[in-house]
Amino acid sequence: MNPDVGVVVIGRNEGDRLRKCLESVLSRTSAVVYVDSGSSDGSVAMARSLGAEVVELNQETPFTAARARNEGFARLEDRAPDLRYVQFVDGDCEVVDGWIETARAALEAEVDLAIACGRRRERYPDRSIYNRMADIEWSTPVGRARYCGGDALMRIAAFRNVGGYNPTLIAGEEPDLCVRLRRQGWAIVRLDAEMTLHDMGMTRFGQWWRRAVRSGHAYAEGAALHGRSPERHWVRQSLSIWTWGLILPLVALGLAWPTRGLSLLLLLAYAVTAFRGSRSDRARGLAPRYAAAYGMFCALGKFPQLVGQCKYLANRALGRRDGLIEYKGAVTAHTGR
Repeated sequence: MNPDVGVVVIGRNEGDRLRKCLESVLSRTSAVVYVDSGSSDGSVAMARSLGAEVVELNQETPFTAARARNEGFARLEDRAPDLRYVQFVDGDCEVVDGWIETARAALEAEVDLAIACGRRRERYPDRSIYNRMADIEWSTPVGRARYCGGDALMRIAAFRNVGGYNPTLIAGEEPDLCVRLRRQGWAIVRLDAEMTLHDMGMTRFGQWWRRAVRSGHAYAEGAALHGRSPERHWVRQSLSIWTWGLILPLVALGLAWPTRGLSLLLLLAYAVTAFRGSRSDRARGLAPRYAAAYGMFCALGKFPQLVGQCKYLANRALGRRDGLIEYKGAVTAHTGR
């Protein structure tokens, strides 16, 4: 057991994925809080039956993962005020044996580290091409990093220092937190260690599209919040989305008549960029077929990301906030093991 480590799990209708998640952390610490965002599948009762503290979010305030984590952390501090570290984990993830101990040792060894994260793997990468693409996406370099994802062990003093997550963000809340931490002199590390098994449950193109829309929204909002800082947070990514998602197609199609169709050759740039990306992925050991697919999806993803950017800008102009952009598939109801 880890007496100075607490865990905050967030979820909404995660089915048996939540059971696996909670069982993987309840054996590591007695300070576990599950935050539920309006589930209708018995998640709350199941979490309580396993021994987790449960927070049910008030449904009158819009749900966000950031809000859920903040409220879970607040309950965790009320329950165990002497904790030094908190492991945040999404309810569709199982924490790997030994991860919390490995991450805690890393934070103990380097006093400037605020966050330790590791390798998130997809539990069923062969069930769909979308699951496989997510598994590749999460294979990022080890060492000092700029950002973390939703699964990470954090130093509580650092988390408090910057006021936790921004609860209004519907996506991109982890990079936003990391930007604010790094401004205060804290660092993030990605360890060469297994961290979590994630169950994406993505089998349809529409789910992939909505997930990409969400990432485009996150890039737009991140650039709006921190794009004027010296690091130009997510400005380059947003410009790339507009270039590939709108400007290049408009130029190619708009000049097709006066150029007798020659301008349409500009559209070959998508194939070129996909090929270059796949060649780079093959160089780092990815199987050729997966490297080719990942390059193609990266190029195609600019279009739903553009939709996400437009959604953010439209809502900002109208003075309103977008709701959650959900993409997950249905899960199995709680019926025991």
